[in-house]
Amino acid sequence: MHIVVVEDEDLAADYLMSMLRDQDVIAITNITRLASVHEMVSFFSKEQPDLIFMDIHLGDGKSLEAFTQTDISVPIIFTTAYDDYAIQVFKHFTIDYLLKPFEAKNVMEALHKYTQIKTNFSFYNTAKSIEALESKTQQDRFLVNSGHHLKSIDSTEVAFFYSEGKNLFLFTNHSENYLYNDTLRDISEKLNPEVFFKVSRNYIVHINAIKEIIKHNSQKIELRLKVAHASEKPIVVSKFALKRFKTWLNW
Repeated sequence: MHIVVVEDEDLAADYLMSMLRDQDVIAITNITRLASVHEMVSFFSKEQPDLIFMDIHLGDGKSLEAFTQTDISVPIIFTTAYDDYAIQVFKHFTIDYLLKPFEAKNVMEALHKYTQIKTNFSFYNTAKSIEALESKTQQDRFLVNSGHHLKSIDSTEVAFFYSEGKNLFLFTNHSENYLYNDTLRDISEKLNPEVFFKVSRNYIVHINAIKEIIKHNSQKIELRLKVAHASEKPIVVSKFALKRFKTWLNW
């Protein structure tokens, strides 16, 4: 059988694929690794494997986005670092999951479950899980330290989030900036997708913070913000996010 592993982190992908090669629950003929939403859409537009191990957070967005761009109708075992809310969603709709960090025994248990349900598999349950995850309550306020005080900032006051190394910074419309206790990857899941967009590995911007959009060519778009941004380098929309960014702007 053919298995697809959707994972953007090399170590995590190698770890899972090694476990799959060493197990004896199912006979695997081929393992394909996909590392981005872009690769998912391209692959699933042409092929359908027997089983998918799918991380939700990828470098160019959420793997769930691929479901709106192509047909994926095979059993999925999610690999996730999501919180308890999402775990309850997976349990309720009987979709199996591996909570990171997981061990070989967890992979074996998931494969055993797959062998039991594959003949009666219905994509309806997967669709309901995805729908429930997408409707998760959004975060509208952000608590930061301001000297010896705490300050709560409304999402309408946020111009952008900027990631540098292991630090995440919140910049306001008044050019104030604060260290925020989260990661760019995780905060992207908590924001309103109608007004916030992850344009690159370093930036999530609010639509009202964009002053100019400069199109250098078909593959390069630069953003200029209304407030000073965090780096001397220009803010360039990632090539993986380019199509979604244009759709987001309703181009």
